[in-house]
Amino acid sequence: MRITTLTLTRLAAASAVLAGLLYILIQFVHPADVVASLSTPQWAVVHVLSFVEAILALIGITGIYLREVRRSGVPGFIGYALFGIFFVLQAAFNFAEAFIAPLFVADAPQVSTDIVGLFGRYDPVSDLGPLAALPSIGGLLYVGGALLFGVAVIRARVLSRGAGILLIVAAAVTPVAGAILPHTLERMAAVPMGLALIWLGYSLWSDQRTSSSVPPAPVTDTPAKPAPA
Repeated sequence: MRITTLTLTRLAAASAVLAGLLYILIQFVHPADVVASLSTPQWAVVHVLSFVEAILALIGITGIYLREVRRSGVPGFIGYALFGIFFVLQAAFNFAEAFIAPLFVADAPQVSTDIVGLFGRYDPVSDLGPLAALPSIGGLLYVGGALLFGVAVIRARVLSRGAGILLIVAAAVTPVAGAILPHTLERMAAVPMGLALIWLGYSLWSDQRTSSSVPPAPVTDTPAKPAPA
């Protein structure tokens, strides 16, 4: 298999679509953020899927950013950096939730309870150190990164502007949902974000398909000019 720019860009497009689909699916099957869930197969499966989703999303937004890097400017770079760091943190935390937190349920149940409750609006009892700030930092990276990344997509005029607008709306809805809805319903704010990733991935794939179908300009032979005497 020959690795080309087109191949890598299509891989990024497919990754964004799959990340969006997984992000939506996870919200409907996520178990309760309580320590009793740690011993269930559903907990492990959901958080492994969340880990995969974060990696796919990072690949996807990287391909999207590189496609419009010359036109997105500084806002595009900052938005990509913030959004990308969020997905790195998400992948690390989901890995810990899937494979590390269940290991010390018997010996330190309160620590496990506090870790799984970080994003469930539970005030931790244990001293979690820097982990306690993760929801606030993650929220800023998620909302700020998505807002700037969406603005960059609109400004660049390379991919679908509608997808950029949906990304901005999804980012703006998240803190509002967190302020007025219970946690179980707050999860549904992730649905428009998943749809935005799907739309951006599809737009990137379509853009590459259109570009690859344009035949190269014909090369014409021009007579050489005679050298001056």
